[in-house]
Amino acid sequence: MISVEQLKKYFRGHIGIGEPLDNLTTFKIGGAADFYFEPVDSGDLAVLINILNEHGFPFEIIGNGSNVLVSDYGYRGAAINLERGLSDIRFSGEVLKAGAGTKLANLVDFCIDNGLHGVEMLAGFPGTLGGALVKNEGAYGGSISDYLVEVEIIRRGELKLLPREAAVFGYQFSSLSDDIIVSGTFRFPDGDKAEMKRVRRELLLRRSESQPTELPNAGLIFRNPVMNSAGRLIENCGLRGFRIGNAEIAQKHGNFIVNLGGASSMDVIRLIKTAREKVQEKFGVTLDLGVKLLGFSDGLKDEVEALVSSEA
Repeated sequence: MISVEQLKKYFRGHIGIGEPLDNLTTFKIGGAADFYFEPVDSGDLAVLINILNEHGFPFEIIGNGSNVLVSDYGYRGAAINLERGLSDIRFSGEVLKAGAGTKLANLVDFCIDNGLHGVEMLAGFPGTLGGALVKNEGAYGGSISDYLVEVEIIRRGELKLLPREAAVFGYQFSSLSDDIIVSGTFRFPDGDKAEMKRVRRELLLRRSESQPTELPNAGLIFRNPVMNSAGRLIENCGLRGFRIGNAEIAQKHGNFIVNLGGASSMDVIRLIKTAREKVQEKFGVTLDLGVKLLGFSDGLKDEVEALVSSEA
């Protein structure tokens, strides 16, 4: 077991012990993590990762807590948040560099304010840059990797710079899932500020009307099948508004599960199971899980993974 005294010799950031994760996730569900870390910079993060790996201690980068469902029993490992020390945005006039902990909303606003085109389609996305690069987030024909020049990562404990062409990006996919994203450098073309502001305003309004932004949720629960919509498939099974405990398949959008207040992680798991089984039965389509499952026992993981394709 790692001791706090050992960690403090090398790690400069914030250390939390027995940190509740419910208020650190957008779902507002889940128990405590054994450790919670906020590194102050990329070097601090690399040191931390090496210490954890040396001790065989499990860890998870939680970003801003979106796209994750934490077990009610917590996580027997370390949760790492990069928002404190890796959220700077720097623009040299030619390239923009942003830390992995940068909220997408802040990146969108910065780019628009500086007349840079290429990420305004992500207005309203809840995550951080690191997670967006791993998943190659995108919308309306554009993706976060379109103007990427290079990405800084931690791979096997070492900081590395990868040029864009050294990584593979596809639909809701990248080859970076086994790496820890530290930062991304982009070369965005100039854009019209007024037009980009109009697009941002329109997308934020559209998403507030079509997505349950007023209730705690983890974002899209399932990945959209190619040339199809998971939300539409779920809705066509009559599951819009279907509720188990205090979790509900959202009234506004079938691919969201919302926490109505006090929902348990198992309420959500049962809804995931129901939605996936109904879609498979009616349409013959297998829905792959788009959120991480964190802190579930091996036995329950086996059960869940038999029901949903997951990286949990």
